[in-house]
Amino acid sequence: MLRREGWSVNGKRVRRLMAEMGLKGKPAARRRRTTDSRHDFPRYPNLVERLEVTRPDQVWVADITYVKLRDEFVYLAVVMDVFTRRIRGWELGRSLDQGLTLAALRRAMRRGRRPEVHHSDQGVQYAATAYTDLLTGRGGGDQHGGDRQAGGERLRRASDADDQEEEVDLSEYQDFGDAHRQLGRFLDDVYNRKRNHSSLGYLTPREFE
Repeated sequence: MLRREGWSVNGKRVRRLMAEMGLKGKPAARRRRTTDSRHDFPRYPNLVERLEVTRPDQVWVADITYVKLRDEFVYLAVVMDVFTRRIRGWELGRSLDQGLTLAALRRAMRRGRRPEVHHSDQGVQYAATAYTDLLTGRGGGDQHGGDRQAGGERLRRASDADDQEEEVDLSEYQDFGDAHRQLGRFLDDVYNRKRNHSSLGYLTPREFE
């Protein structure tokens, strides 16, 4: 960011100054369990284990993170394009039912977008028939696009999910409405449009795409 603003930056000096100022990353908080894999829906193979991701909408990764409010826990479902790191869709809800993940997926699929491969954990929210039908087009709407869903653990490195969890861990939300506003601003404006990624040549997801 400093370089983009025209400063001549020495990376070693920046790291030294950060150390002297006590600036460092916050250790990740222990995550609340959001996956329930005890269900009778079909299991899908992990299609991304050795896959080279080379283009937008080739692989979308989906995940759920819990968000602590003053008096309750709520849940954030996110769908991300692995190649561009862009958040395609998100939804905040008070329940872990499939309505949460369906809403995030519907938002991601606006303007006719659809992944070739969808990657998530084996939780019931992603394995349920309504979700897989929406992915494959059997649930109505555009019949073209991806027809494969990958199961298995999430792509932690590829998805940059820790960036979203960092926002959640470092923020204090007053209530559901406050969380919805702040997370929406972060995901749509800050993360997609302003945050630089070293893996994208220090471009933002929007610029890279």
